[in-house]
Amino acid sequence: MTLAKAAQRCAGFIKEAKSIVALTGAGISTNAGIPDFRGPKGLYVTKQYDADKIFDIEHFLEDPLPFFEFARDFLSLEQKLKPTHAHLFLSKLEREGKLKGLVTQNIDSLHQTAGSKNVYEMHGSFWESYCLNCFQRFPYEKLKEKLFKEKIPLCKCGGVIKPDVVFFGENVKFLSESSRLAETADLFFVIGTSCVVYPAAMLPKLTSGKIIVVNIDKVNTHSDNVVVEVQDDIDQFFQQVQAFI
Repeated sequence: MTLAKAAQRCAGFIKEAKSIVALTGAGISTNAGIPDFRGPKGLYVTKQYDADKIFDIEHFLEDPLPFFEFARDFLSLEQKLKPTHAHLFLSKLEREGKLKGLVTQNIDSLHQTAGSKNVYEMHGSFWESYCLNCFQRFPYEKLKEKLFKEKIPLCKCGGVIKPDVVFFGENVKFLSESSRLAETADLFFVIGTSCVVYPAAMLPKLTSGKIIVVNIDKVNTHSDNVVVEVQDDIDQFFQQVQAFI
């Protein structure tokens, strides 16, 4: 099936749908300037970060410095980013009342920047942080200010300030809400994720609706509900979809 034909079919399913839900992963943000962290140009490789350590909660509690070194690099990059066409397209579907919820594995908050409101960040984000000692909450701007002044951001009480990002060893967020969304969808998008990381990867299995898969690489979905599967540039695909709507 050509990209144009797949886009036309996708547009038709969107027009018919009453309750659309999307699951997104790192692939939706690569065109925004965030290389896959584990890819050849990703921060894990270029800065030689060990993801298994910097995002492990036990390592963080023992020595948070490696994570904050990564966070400074990530937030320096994040300040230059703009949402992609795909982010903006999903926001448009929400404004039109078609998209009922958006579940993301990303921590870049580009969906919110694009205007999406009903976003469930399963792996958290930097939007809020909290003190591990007294649990005082800190907004994003305050964390960013402290992050570029202090090697390890500390609360007035002396406790370490941890971004509300889900580490290995911590439970994901919004699992029940995300599961309910998947169960109620009549059209479910899988965008920019290979569906190998659980529990997010189980969400497409919960829907009885049609599934549309869009990713540059092969996706690990085995469902009779898949009606369109595109292995191509995500933004180019949704630009063509929009042209058919």
